[in-house]
Amino acid sequence: MLFRDSAAAVAVRRIEGSLGLHLTEQFVHAHGHKPGPSEIRSWERSLPALIDTLLDAGLGKIEMLIEYGLPLTSKRADVVLAGAHPRTGKPSYVVVELKQWSKAHPDEDDGPVLCRVEDHYRRPVLNPIEQVRGYCDYLVAFNGVLAQHPERIAGVAYLHNAKELDVAGLYQVELTERGQMFTADRRGEFLTYLKSKLAPESGAEAADELLAAKTQPSKQLMAVAAEEVREREQFVLLDEQRVAFQRALKAVERAHGADHKEVVVITGGPGTGKSVIALSLLGELYRRGIPALHATGSQSFTKTMRKVAGTRKREVQNLFKYFNSFMTAKPNSLDVLVCDEAHRIRETSANRYTSAALRTGKRQIDELIDVARVPVFLLDQHQVVRPGEMGTVEEIEAAAAARELRCRKVRLDSQFRCGGSDSYLRWVVRLLGLEDDGPVDWEPDGRMQLQVADSPEELETFLQTQRQEGYGARISAGYCWKWSDAKPGEPLPADVQIGNWARPWNLKGERSVMGAPPSALWATDPAGFGQVGCVYTAQGFEYDWSGVIMGPDLVWRGDRWIVDRTASKDPVFKRSTPDDEVNRLIRNTYKVLLTRGMVGTVIYSTDAETRAKLRELVQAEARTPEPVG
Repeated sequence: MLFRDSAAAVAVRRIEGSLGLHLTEQFVHAHGHKPGPSEIRSWERSLPALIDTLLDAGLGKIEMLIEYGLPLTSKRADVVLAGAHPRTGKPSYVVVELKQWSKAHPDEDDGPVLCRVEDHYRRPVLNPIEQVRGYCDYLVAFNGVLAQHPERIAGVAYLHNAKELDVAGLYQVELTERGQMFTADRRGEFLTYLKSKLAPESGAEAADELLAAKTQPSKQLMAVAAEEVREREQFVLLDEQRVAFQRALKAVERAHGADHKEVVVITGGPGTGKSVIALSLLGELYRRGIPALHATGSQSFTKTMRKVAGTRKREVQNLFKYFNSFMTAKPNSLDVLVCDEAHRIRETSANRYTSAALRTGKRQIDELIDVARVPVFLLDQHQVVRPGEMGTVEEIEAAAAARELRCRKVRLDSQFRCGGSDSYLRWVVRLLGLEDDGPVDWEPDGRMQLQVADSPEELETFLQTQRQEGYGARISAGYCWKWSDAKPGEPLPADVQIGNWARPWNLKGERSVMGAPPSALWATDPAGFGQVGCVYTAQGFEYDWSGVIMGPDLVWRGDRWIVDRTASKDPVFKRSTPDDEVNRLIRNTYKVLLTRGMVGTVIYSTDAETRAKLRELVQAEARTPEPVG
């Protein structure tokens, strides 16, 4: 949240000319960069329209929570109005989404949930009624007060520049208590609506209660996958997530109706909700009886999905495949193939075990496009961690163009991992020299906790404390130690040795050994805490607290990072792998490991100079981790 005060006090700041400056300063502090021109225009043009409406309604005492951050995500509602209900006297909240649009209409292909806005966006966007409804549903799911009293929240989109005739098509979606819309033509009705939800008295206590409410634990991906796929939608998709879901679903409907193919590409960084969208789409298609499969290049992810989503039904387990499962499949034998983590697509599906008869030379990307009427690719090009991985937007577009297929793209920007902290994601990217001008100091943003440990013992003890408080935790490390095979009946080999501290890697195999879970379940089975995970078992998963051990393959020297490929024990790096590629992949590896945590991250480096640099950057929070609960 950037600013909170009564509507009357906000109006005074606006008259004084200080409102925009204050919001800009708060934005920079919260996000680490200046707001974009569109946000500044919204503050200058849309906020005054709402303020004037509130004052005309006699609601100057209600509280305005401006740019209210939704819990555990980087998404923000334009304004949440807090006050007392005029009939019950109980706390009452109205989420307001402000739009400067003058004209908008349902998208011809994907409407009415998606719409086109003249002179604003090149691509379809979410209908604002659906947008504000999603915000309300999300708050009910994650805010403790609203979870107990869902009747206390309402949502409205206010198109203060629009005439009814110019946006009439937007009303084609369902109007509910959490999804209403008003225009300039209906300003009088908007006043009446606000007065029906908020009494003309102080909303300070209601705002306090909302802000003090406990944030419910995030519905982690694997914990609800079974219900998501088998029965009903568990996740609330917001904004561009909903756009991506809707475009994919409409593509399927068009393919059914017109007997044609098209490709959908959904891109986004770690934690933007790609796998949530994939599961939501698969679940919806499964419930509709539409033939669809989910595929990844990750053995851990696929086996975990088979286990948690197919506990009761064998046919659900069979929905989850690998990218190399379609070498002999007939063209268009599937309606939909959902390709999650598509950045792990390889040049060919053949490997050393592939029979000569199947070695056709056909590219894996071509197999995936050919097998389904609507192949859906979800990817993050910056999570490539192995040589030979080639899943990029450009490769997919080129393959689609070669078949004269339409390729629809959706980009996800909002952050749902790492406490919804955009600042932390940018800090990690800059820390590793993947973007911009190098590392910067960490400035706590209240969303993500970051600590630096002075020893592996300290890191592990801290994480154990968090587990005792009910949080999940894992320790992962760069691939800098040998990886021995576990022997039946013997303790796991403690290969990761740092001084007197030694722990085993996660298992390689598919069977539990000495209580340790199989490799594919390391990230999701609580017993995984006893072993150290690597990038291949951590990628695609999330846990509350992430302990990351940086090995000697990436160290800080003077004013820069040095990559030492000789310190890596990763067998995927061959002598022929160029130094530049190894450099990029090792940095990408640590980016993956550092972005698994939902609540916080604790970092330890085996190198003294690197530890000193990390402590210098993370001075703002305790250098020695203290338990939080």
